[in-house]
Amino acid sequence: MKKHSSNILLIYTGGTIGMIKDFETGSLKNFNFDELLQHVPELNLLDCVIDTHSFETPIDSSNMNPDCWEQLVGIIENRYEEFDGFVILHGSDTMSYTASAVSFMLENLAKPVIFTGSQLPIGDLRTDAKENLITSIQLAALRENNEPVVKEVGLYFEYKLYRANRTTKINAEHFEAFASLNYPALAESGVYLAIEYRALLKVDTTRIFKTYTKMEDNVFVLKMFPGINQATIHHLFAAPNLKGLILETYGSGNLTTETWFLKALKKLIDKDIPIINVTQCSGGSVEMGNYETSVALKKMGVISGKDSTTEAAVTKLMFLLANRKQDVGFKEQFETSLRGEIS
Repeated sequence: MKKHSSNILLIYTGGTIGMIKDFETGSLKNFNFDELLQHVPELNLLDCVIDTHSFETPIDSSNMNPDCWEQLVGIIENRYEEFDGFVILHGSDTMSYTASAVSFMLENLAKPVIFTGSQLPIGDLRTDAKENLITSIQLAALRENNEPVVKEVGLYFEYKLYRANRTTKINAEHFEAFASLNYPALAESGVYLAIEYRALLKVDTTRIFKTYTKMEDNVFVLKMFPGINQATIHHLFAAPNLKGLILETYGSGNLTTETWFLKALKKLIDKDIPIINVTQCSGGSVEMGNYETSVALKKMGVISGKDSTTEAAVTKLMFLLANRKQDVGFKEQFETSLRGEIS
């Protein structure tokens, strides 16, 4: 049987990876992705056919928002049957947010959707862009028994492929910019591509692929810190359209036991505004009730984010607020793993 050559769609949203230096002016400019092979001729060595699609106006990742996520999901939905895999080029600063959001917005995904980017432009002498781009496409094209090896949303950076909704950006200067502290890498690139098969998301390919485009953005993240005061909290919690709150707490889910603060949280819960507890530590999990400082949260109905990243918790909250199943409690839905985002 003839080996199937994968068709890969490369989607450029914006970011450093899609820029090249104008040597006359020294400034960075976006290059035409239709001319991709001229800039990265090594792609000719890959056993796949690459097509490209660029956002009409490339977006700095600092300006990324749910409308852009909807646009991205729409592109994947419209061309899902046409391609075997998708590689999304994105600025690194908010890549974990977008990649997490897209993982929730794509249900029953049976093909690879891999995010990547770079710390240096593709035309820079010391760029990390070429390796990230080439290996991301190679991973998206990887097949065994005529099926994709990866069937989930991933994020590839500096020799490692991670589950996208397990990642967070940890460094603004090093090439090793991302980490997945609560879940192992799905693959590692060295002399050979080493796939961690046990870590890959198990997918029922008989289920129908479905996309969601609605996200509720009336949410905010409150990072706890010593000295947080009553006036500030009352002002924030009085936001008229607030639909959900993420608390970044200390350690395994602890925060101040000041009566005024606990009463302010209870007031939100009484309005059916869900409150999610995630740790502000880089790794680890929320375990409410382990210490006295989190017992009250558990009793009043604060939802455990378990070992979610803040990025996954925020985008999952936005997703569920807009697309929740009415016959299942919100707490139960949130504390259930939808796309492998919690252990």
